[in-house]
Amino acid sequence: MTKLSVNINKIAVIRNSRGGNLPDVIEAARRIKGFGAQGITVHPRPDERHIRYSDVRQLKKVVTTEFNIEGNPFDPFCDLVMEVVPTQVTLVPDARDAITSNAGWDTVKYRDFLREKAEMFHSKGIRVSIFVNPDIEMVRGAVACGTDRIELYTEAYASGYAADREAAIRDYVVAAEEAQRLGLGVNAGHDLNLDNLRYFISRIPFTAEVSIGHALISDALYLGLETTVHRYLEEVQG
Repeated sequence: MTKLSVNINKIAVIRNSRGGNLPDVIEAARRIKGFGAQGITVHPRPDERHIRYSDVRQLKKVVTTEFNIEGNPFDPFCDLVMEVVPTQVTLVPDARDAITSNAGWDTVKYRDFLREKAEMFHSKGIRVSIFVNPDIEMVRGAVACGTDRIELYTEAYASGYAADREAAIRDYVVAAEEAQRLGLGVNAGHDLNLDNLRYFISRIPFTAEVSIGHALISDALYLGLETTVHRYLEEVQG
């Protein structure tokens, strides 16, 4: 069954806009876990403009389900991950000033770099996932990087879904099936929402985990956090 991991970065954005600790991202994580989500995702960036490194350390104490830390493996990020030892680290090639993730890794060009990072994280027993576009060559390249999973960057699927969902999913099915054939687990994330999530899972039913933040937290403004988590779980579970 596909797991739902909720990215709580946007909750931290609201907190940071005013200072103080309202809303409390640690309490939010506790509640999201209590509402049934199987994981929590955070993506700390070097400038700590949303999730802070101190948040990650505190979250480790309360997240007893899947804990996924995303980010570009700059040295401070690597030090944090090695200290906290989450369930999973997802390597994302975002620039230091990126507003949001906008591309997957070139797993051929950066093979040696990614393999070195994977070996380091594996030494602590941390599962490694590499963020990739739905490109079969990038999936094949990920194997040589020593990763356990790939995370398919789903922005293109989400953008094309309304016009032609079959065309939008096609490359993802091919990439995911190749990953499965090669023994890699498949995660997915970016712009998945209540409209497009169920179809994605129906076409790639062996998806291990989806990481959803922006859409889920936005829906929670209208529906409430508990109802929203339940709605996303229903879509994941079909």
